[in-house]
Amino acid sequence: MRIDGRHYRTIWTEDDGRTVMTFDQRLLPHELRLVALKSLEDAAQAIETMLVRGAPLIGATAAYGVCLALRDDPSDEGIERAFERLIRTRPTAVNLRWALERMRSALRNQPHGGRLERAYAEAARICDEDVAICKAIGDHGLALIRAAAQRKGGGPVNVLTHCNAGWLATIDWGTATAPIYRAQEEGIDVHVWVDETRPRNQGAALTAFELGQQGIAHTVIADNVGGHLMQHGMVDLCIVGTDRTTRRGDVCNKIGTYLKALAAADNGVPFYVALPSTTIDWTIEDGLREVPIEQRDGSELTRVSGRTADGRIETVEITPAGSPAGNWAFDVTPARYVTGLVTERGVCPATAEGLAAVFPEQAES
Repeated sequence: MRIDGRHYRTIWTEDDGRTVMTFDQRLLPHELRLVALKSLEDAAQAIETMLVRGAPLIGATAAYGVCLALRDDPSDEGIERAFERLIRTRPTAVNLRWALERMRSALRNQPHGGRLERAYAEAARICDEDVAICKAIGDHGLALIRAAAQRKGGGPVNVLTHCNAGWLATIDWGTATAPIYRAQEEGIDVHVWVDETRPRNQGAALTAFELGQQGIAHTVIADNVGGHLMQHGMVDLCIVGTDRTTRRGDVCNKIGTYLKALAAADNGVPFYVALPSTTIDWTIEDGLREVPIEQRDGSELTRVSGRTADGRIETVEITPAGSPAGNWAFDVTPARYVTGLVTERGVCPATAEGLAAVFPEQAES
């Protein structure tokens, strides 16, 4: 996607083919800072501190983390050390384990002398495949926005999204935003309601930044406004992303997604989840019982950062001193509240049968 008219991916290698570059997403939208990842620990901390975030980008960063580790130690032990360090960085997004297992499989039984080049090539393939997957999600999701426009017969299609499932969460295009970007290309009048997404405000800070750079009409709203808008017919469809989806269609996404799904169900608003196949966990069925929910430091809830009138970036406390804070990062939306899953192979019901029809090779394994 674009920043100030220039195309970027979210992660890439420098001209030397070895140094890994990305954005510090913690500073957006107020500061655009490029960061060089030069070691395994750099990559691990980038994921842990949410310098990078979003399930597909976490997976890609972990893949490059393996590359960086092999620069120091290309042995079998070096691969395993990289795996063990990176796998514990974030527990919820399944792309992390998927990418690390793919890298380990690609490198196993390879001569030590060629492992580094093989690793960088495999990480690059993971990134290129993610771009193609997200573009395909956009193509399939475009039909949903086009149908909404036809039903309305005029005026903008109002899409509500949650958190950031955009370009900044993937390598390019995004998942939930890909249909929106495709709709813009098609000339469809579209407007996005952007949930602020407390406590880290990825909607207000990141999704709004992306949409603004792309010239797409949008309005930032407080997290609790979505239900009100749906009650008054101001939302035509919801499209959100996911960090892990079970084989029967339960969806784990940023905290607050479940409440949007409940409001959508109560008001007859279609609720879609855009997901690459890499975020489907085929090993589990029950999202409520089997998906690990990350609990992050309470300071993310008790403090907020922003730009002051004189341009300084400041962090301030917003809660009473000593008040404890609980910071669950994700929740699970049961499949019965999901209208459909938008995958790179098409839109399917959020059921075991629906996913099996689209990905038969996985369902049979």
